[in-house]
Amino acid sequence: MIFNTTHTNKEAKATINDLVGDSYSFFESIKMNGVGSKRMVIEDVSIGFKNILNSVADINYGNIEIRKKGILVHIAKGHKNYSWAIPFYQLHIYNTNSYSIHAQGNFIRFKNNKFLKENKKFLDRLLDLKIKNEENYSFYDTEKQI
Repeated sequence: MIFNTTHTNKEAKATINDLVGDSYSFFESIKMNGVGSKRMVIEDVSIGFKNILNSVADINYGNIEIRKKGILVHIAKGHKNYSWAIPFYQLHIYNTNSYSIHAQGNFIRFKNNKFLKENKKFLDRLLDLKIKNEENYSFYDTEKQI
């Protein structure tokens, strides 16, 4: 789900917290070496997100925030801010010539440039958290191998 987060909206905040969990506390985020990425250049988005990008030749930026049960992808369009809430179980990440995040039938592809390279450690940590979350809900019990 994508939300307009330009202004405080209690209903949107409650829905976001239900989907991806609360944000980490200050001390938790320090222990995790940060829970937010630096900005990255958005190269392409799915058709459903075309209306939230700048329509002229401006560069579109986005960043990722890790939450307890998922992530928020923040997109800036002029003076407006949008947030895409993605629970870990819906998150799919592809790292090919660019870095793309897929969920709920939509995607955002980030351009492979210096901004993406600056976020490599953060993106690796995000992938580790996704894998760790999937292990919590795995039907396969590794303890009982035959």
